[in-house]
Amino acid sequence: MVIGVPKEIKESEYRVGMVPGGVEVLVGAGHTVLVEAQAGAGTGIEDEEYKAFGARITSAQEIWDAADMVVKVKEPLADEIRLVRPGQVIFTYFHFAANRELALAMIEHRAVCIAYETIQTDAGHLPLLTPMSEVAGRMAVQEGAKYLERPMQGRGILLGGVPGVEPARVLIIGGGVVGTNAAKVAAGLGAQVTVMDIDTSRLRHLDDIMPANVTTLMSSPYNIRRKLPEADLVIGAALVAGARTPILVTRDMLRLMKPRSVIVDVAVDQGGCVETTHPTTHRDPVYLEEGILHYGVTNIPGAVAGTSTYALTNVTLPYVRQIADLGYKEAARRSPEVRRGLNIVDGAVVRKEVAAALGLPHSPVEEHIAGP
Repeated sequence: MVIGVPKEIKESEYRVGMVPGGVEVLVGAGHTVLVEAQAGAGTGIEDEEYKAFGARITSAQEIWDAADMVVKVKEPLADEIRLVRPGQVIFTYFHFAANRELALAMIEHRAVCIAYETIQTDAGHLPLLTPMSEVAGRMAVQEGAKYLERPMQGRGILLGGVPGVEPARVLIIGGGVVGTNAAKVAAGLGAQVTVMDIDTSRLRHLDDIMPANVTTLMSSPYNIRRKLPEADLVIGAALVAGARTPILVTRDMLRLMKPRSVIVDVAVDQGGCVETTHPTTHRDPVYLEEGILHYGVTNIPGAVAGTSTYALTNVTLPYVRQIADLGYKEAARRSPEVRRGLNIVDGAVVRKEVAAALGLPHSPVEEHIAGP
């Protein structure tokens, strides 16, 4: 199979979909790997490093023209969408549930869209989302602490306080991978942290492992309204795999918060769990709405590409190899994880949650992976 790795063109996206070690594995298995010139520059990987392991350095046009499978980090943008070929496998983060326009474009181009965020184990784990959720959770606190500073338009609050002055109060909505990592960092900095979730088993686990300055609380509209007036920093960490994130903080609820408190909505990729969140970029990350500073960057881990690229490609490579060796249909027949990763095939939406979120017809995936 010919595998293409283009340079990411999303604003302030410095990650790359494959590292030289991945090229070595795939070339060793008999595949051809095309890498766009300077694709790894944001991560600190030079073209010569890719070439040393057997990649051919080329242009974006040739990659989209020749590759059977394109391996990316973020969703294709307009300049890339026009190059997509029918039947071409694209393996990346798509987050279709929050992007109807992208879904319709992929349907029109009849691409085979395998989404990192919906590769899912039988136990419900999301192995390709987990490492980026770890990064995003930790960075959410880092960014939240920065934007609480007065020159950054925040309240002028130090997250951990100092002797004689209370620390900041952090509310984390969602106790999964993002929320757990955010709680660890916020607690380590000395903040008073509350983690909310709807799963009592998860709350028991967090209660067991977290330090004394972390409190767990059942997530409900009542409890959210009760805790928002206290919060200096709110981190949106809710997730429903493949579906649009439910709105958990409404505009009316924002009016309960202290002026210039900060919201970091990590769920913004899937539409956000705060009603007033909209996507922003690393170049222009925040805006004031209802007197609250919102941070809505959709590719938070892209800012630390030197860490996140390797964390991501550690987990994507086995799936890339499987799809390359077997083809996407056979890989999906053999692997329920790959099958769950299929979102759009042959111009049809095959992931039920995506179809429901976008109000589009759902076509059973089994109908699209039968035969050669």
